[in-house]
Amino acid sequence: MEMFPHFQQEREDMVRWQIEERGLHNQRLLEALRKLPRHLFVQPGDEIYAYYDEPIPIGFHQTISQPYITALMTSLAALEGKETVLEVGTGSGYQAALLGMLSNRVISMERIPELAERARKIVDEVGIKNVEIIIGDGTGGYPPEAPYQAILVTAAAPSVPQVLLDQLTDGGRLIIPTGTRSLQQLQVWQRRGSHFDSEDILPVVFVPLLGQYGWKER
Repeated sequence: MEMFPHFQQEREDMVRWQIEERGLHNQRLLEALRKLPRHLFVQPGDEIYAYYDEPIPIGFHQTISQPYITALMTSLAALEGKETVLEVGTGSGYQAALLGMLSNRVISMERIPELAERARKIVDEVGIKNVEIIIGDGTGGYPPEAPYQAILVTAAAPSVPQVLLDQLTDGGRLIIPTGTRSLQQLQVWQRRGSHFDSEDILPVVFVPLLGQYGWKER
C-alpha cells in the first residue's frame, strides 16, 4: 500500500487528531488507517474531503462514514487477524478494506449493484485480496459462510435482527447502530452460548438499513 503516497500527511493527521485523540490506540488498527488510501473510496472530485472529520455522500443516498466511526466500529470488533468477518452494507468499500487488513477473511453484502461493483474495483486496486463483495440483502446475514467471529452493520436498524446474532460464533461480536431513522445508539452484542450481552457505546446517525430485517423502503 506504499504505492499510494498521495495524501500521506492527511492520513497521518487524521489518525493523530481524529482517532488517537479520541482514545483509540490499537496499533494494528492505527497502522492500517495510515496505509489505506481513503481518498480512493470517495467519488471523483471529492478526494480533498476524504480525510475530513465527517461523512461524505457517495451516491445512491449512501455515505462513507466519518473516519472515527469507521475506526471505532473496527476497534469494537476486537480483531486479531484470524477471523472471518461479515459486513452488512459495503457502501464505498472502505470499511470492508480496513477489515480485510485486520482479519483473515471478509464477506461484505451490498444491496445496490452499482456501489458493489465500484467497491470491488477499488478494493482490488489497493491490493486487498481477502474481501468478497456479494450483491444482495444483507439484513439476513450470509448463512453459507457462517458462523462469524464479528459482524459489522454499517446502516441503522430499527432493532437487532436475531438472524444476525444467530450467525455469530460463541464469543463473537455484532456491532450495529439501532434506533429510529434519525438517531441511533451504536451497540455491541456478544454471544455467550445461547445468550447475548449488549452494551451501548454512543449516539450515532447512520443511513437506514433497508431490507427484510431492516427498514422498509419508503
